Amino acid sequence: MELQQRPHGDAGATGVPSQAPSPQQAPLLQPAAVALGGLDITFHLEGGNRYQAVTGIDLSVSAGELVSVVGPTGCGKSTLLNAAAGLLTPSAGTVTIFGKPLSGLNRRAGYLFQQDALMPWKTALDNVKVALEPMGVPDAEADKRARDWLARVGLRAFVDRYPHMLSGGQRKRVALAQMLIRDPEILLMDEPFGPLDAQTRQIMGNLLLDLWSKDRKALIFVTHDLEEAIALSDRVVVMSAGPAAGIVADYKVPLPRPRDIAEIRLEKAFHEIHRDIWASLRVEVQKAYAMGEGKELVEGAAS
Repeated sequence: MELQQRPHGDAGATGVPSQAPSPQQAPLLQPAAVALGGLDITFHLEGGNRYQAVTGIDLSVSAGELVSVVGPTGCGKSTLLNAAAGLLTPSAGTVTIFGKPLSGLNRRAGYLFQQDALMPWKTALDNVKVALEPMGVPDAEADKRARDWLARVGLRAFVDRYPHMLSGGQRKRVALAQMLIRDPEILLMDEPFGPLDAQTRQIMGNLLLDLWSKDRKALIFVTHDLEEAIALSDRVVVMSAGPAAGIVADYKVPLPRPRDIAEIRLEKAFHEIHRDIWASLRVEVQKAYAMGEGKELVEGAAS
């Protein structure tokens, strides 16, 4: 298991800084799809108080890379996604998208929330088509593309169903098609499979990997499920307990692709990776629990 040194990108695959190539040998580096640099995010509360959600965040996600973010409840995982989406402005630090500072909404990203935002009065087909309205796509073309995406997510026979007629997994597939039909360059996913049962989560995980493998978008995936994070990802980033949460570890996941969500969890290498990441995550989970109980974490209690 390889633990990347912080900040990410300063070390080679073994965690040891690699020798810089000569100018003649240096490859032409493409800017990261998403780069958060020295990010601080503070919320203003009633009574003039402030809450610092995250601090000193340095995170870079390359084009074609699938990175999961895990951490205790309340550590600011969703806050990072919201910053990358342009839904909130950092108190300090920078957000750059393909090398350019982000100003306003990130138009190059698609965002899949934990709770779907399907319109109950629209069919599955119309819910997917609505994503194309701001782009001015003619209705006939939008209809064709929406049907194609519903077929890709396994809902060819459900185009005329309303959300209340669909299962949780089916609604999530509609929401996934609704996001992907716009062909965003960056995918942001916040616990998208959290409300689903275990079997449906595995099916959705495999569907996501299949769709992602077609064109390898940059993808940041927030989850509380460490097994899910490892099974999906190229890297797993561990955040500390809040407030003022930061990134405490950044692990490579050297498991071969393509992967099957269920089968990969049976591999010895998977369990070794899980053990190493959980060693870091467990400390932060216990800190968060202790703070929630108003207790000090006894030194060595998380060892």
